[in-house]
Amino acid sequence: MLALLLQLCGYLLGLTVLAAFLTIIVLLYKTQPYPNIKRYKDEKFYLDPDTIKTIAFPSLDDPPTLELSVIVPAYNEQQRLPAMLDECMAFLAQKSQQQPDFSYEVIVVSDGSSDATVSVALKYSKIHGADKFRVLELVENRGKGGAVRLGMLSARGRQLLFADADGATKFADYDKLAEALSSLAPEWRHDGIAIGSRAHLEDESIATRSFLRTILMHGFHTLVWIFAVRSVRDTQCGFKLFTRATARKLFNSLHVQRWAFDVELLYLAERLQLPMSEVAVRWTEIEGSKLSPFWSWLQMGIDLFMIWLRYMVGAWRVAASQKKEN
Repeated sequence: MLALLLQLCGYLLGLTVLAAFLTIIVLLYKTQPYPNIKRYKDEKFYLDPDTIKTIAFPSLDDPPTLELSVIVPAYNEQQRLPAMLDECMAFLAQKSQQQPDFSYEVIVVSDGSSDATVSVALKYSKIHGADKFRVLELVENRGKGGAVRLGMLSARGRQLLFADADGATKFADYDKLAEALSSLAPEWRHDGIAIGSRAHLEDESIATRSFLRTILMHGFHTLVWIFAVRSVRDTQCGFKLFTRATARKLFNSLHVQRWAFDVELLYLAERLQLPMSEVAVRWTEIEGSKLSPFWSWLQMGIDLFMIWLRYMVGAWRVAASQKKEN
């Protein structure tokens, strides 16, 4: 009986090894090692509401021409977007008045929205002018990561911030991120990331969460630590600031286009040994989230494992630019 069990275990172990080997072969054969960044012709232009003309977006590979670019990914956000943009534009305008050398732009990236997100954003472009406010309308839904990437690739700033459309993070905390980033990277040619973090709010948030959501949260954090990122406690806060040099490296190397893209970005940053600083920010939960806690976290857990596996076997490679910075 024992011999039979040992033989059965041997068969199962052999099948497991074979399955793992075949999986690796399929990944290497089917997966493109570098991202294929698809951009339709219409997505290369923005509308200037004053002249009613379409103008080509600049490229992230161009030299910067202003201090800060804010990228706001938005999918069907006509309800939540105005409050966030009002706060954002008021803060940036005040900062520009106080610091005359501070220049900025906001790029709202509509990720294939089917509601009035584009119309809402274009009203702000009309009010503030296309030099300060631009709308990038994606022909089809890419996912949050895909929207952020195309916004970044169209930006002019020495620093590039992506901020969620729900306004959960107070925009004035940009100053804290900018201070942290400046200590890591004195100028845009240097590498650095300042990461907005809600980790300091964890104990308070657990008290208001259901038991299931708390278990899922801890499970997700554990998976992130095991498979991807170990130096950052909160990978998912939608408030991250990059130097232009770092944005070039990371967003040209990003494969994941949906919710787990933050994790891949920070995983790449760790692999490339880029300087990072985690900064506590104020955060308020805003109604209207498009994430279902169980299914979205399950999908992100699978994505985490696949990110790790693809990089480990060489199916994905880092396409960070080796060009000399301008």
